Amino acid sequence: MSLTARVKNVGASTSSALMRSGSSLSVTELRHDLNRASAMDAIAGMMADRPHAARSELRAACRKALSASKWESLSGAEKQHLTEELMDVVFGMGPVEALIEDESVTEVMVNGAQSVYYERNGKIFKSEAMFESDEQVRVLIDRIIGPLGRRIDESSPMVNARLPQGHRVNAVIPPITPDGPHLTIRAFGKRSLTLGEMAAVGSVGTGLACFLTWLVRLRKNVVVSGGTGSGKTTMLNALSYLISPGERVITIEDSAELKLAKSAHVVRMEARPPSAEGTGEVTIRELVMNALRMRPDRIIVGECRGGEAWDMLQAMNTGHDGSLTTLHANAPIDVIDRMVTLVRYAADLPVDAIEAQIGSAFDVIVQVARDREGHRFVSEVAETSFDRTERRCAVRSIFKRDSFEEKGAWSARPCVLAELEEQARMDESVRKEVAQWEAAELGACSQ
Repeated sequence: MSLTARVKNVGASTSSALMRSGSSLSVTELRHDLNRASAMDAIAGMMADRPHAARSELRAACRKALSASKWESLSGAEKQHLTEELMDVVFGMGPVEALIEDESVTEVMVNGAQSVYYERNGKIFKSEAMFESDEQVRVLIDRIIGPLGRRIDESSPMVNARLPQGHRVNAVIPPITPDGPHLTIRAFGKRSLTLGEMAAVGSVGTGLACFLTWLVRLRKNVVVSGGTGSGKTTMLNALSYLISPGERVITIEDSAELKLAKSAHVVRMEARPPSAEGTGEVTIRELVMNALRMRPDRIIVGECRGGEAWDMLQAMNTGHDGSLTTLHANAPIDVIDRMVTLVRYAADLPVDAIEAQIGSAFDVIVQVARDREGHRFVSEVAETSFDRTERRCAVRSIFKRDSFEEKGAWSARPCVLAELEEQARMDESVRKEVAQWEAAELGACSQ
């Protein structure tokens, strides 16, 4: 069904839907009037090529329709409100427009027309917003993916996309979801949190924030691991803010979400899915291989989830120190097993050879977690190395924090301190910084 046909069908609602609205003088009835005047056909034809003209035409059509005698009982403000509602339905996000614009909302979940949920501060709430029908949800999905050259239909019932403002979108429709179309929109803030701001809200302690700053300063390869929604990208952004403006950074992502400091020397690259005809795909792995030819000082991969893991290891092992990436894993020890699995998608190598590459490439794993109350925090920090005797990649936990309410504790002296001590011999300020940190953070932990 064409977009024009869908837009026309959205206006059609049953009498019961009008009774739920409390009045026949609703945005639905306004749509009926515009449909009867054939105004929506002309507007739908302009939406793709001339969106500004389409908006002007819709406002003019609304003013003309609302001047009819049936609308005389409404005030000017009420007519304006109806016009804005209709604008949201046709050009915006419809009933979920307010949720999308709310910066405190991090996720919007549409489970069919009558069920909308949203996430705020890590907790999920049910919204009073509802769509008139499943067709209206489909119109919204078509509007999001249409300008991107994507399509969704029964033969291809799943799609991932990104809104211009950076929001990540996933849509699934019948027959995959028999209860109607489902839409999930992940929102990202206009700016990222810094480590200092994360310390202020308790996600990291001040001592841990200082340690993470040292890792970036010393160009350590860091992997941020965690579950879905645990704050991996937020942590990756915070670490990237610490990179010197004099370094050339290349970011590679499935959907561009990272927001580096404006002063950074950064080249952003984003993977491209295949077109509706199945052509034009550019994978993360291809971007990683191409990035190596672009003279990067550091490479940041938004997430390793396939064969690009092998190329990322090669980059880290061939002079691109200080690179960063994220990985789905429940604990630092699981990162090794998952990386082995991902690498074997790209290279048929023995496990010990892969683990040797991992142990040489990765310096530190930062595990992030989210508790049931929605609090996100760093739950563990571990160092990696390759045990040549056992032919295994060793993971040594040096910091643990079991809950958001706890402070967390260091269980071992970080190896990075040895490098800082070398600097301390030539820089008195570094010596004092390290000494104060050790006294405050390590205490009686085993040396």
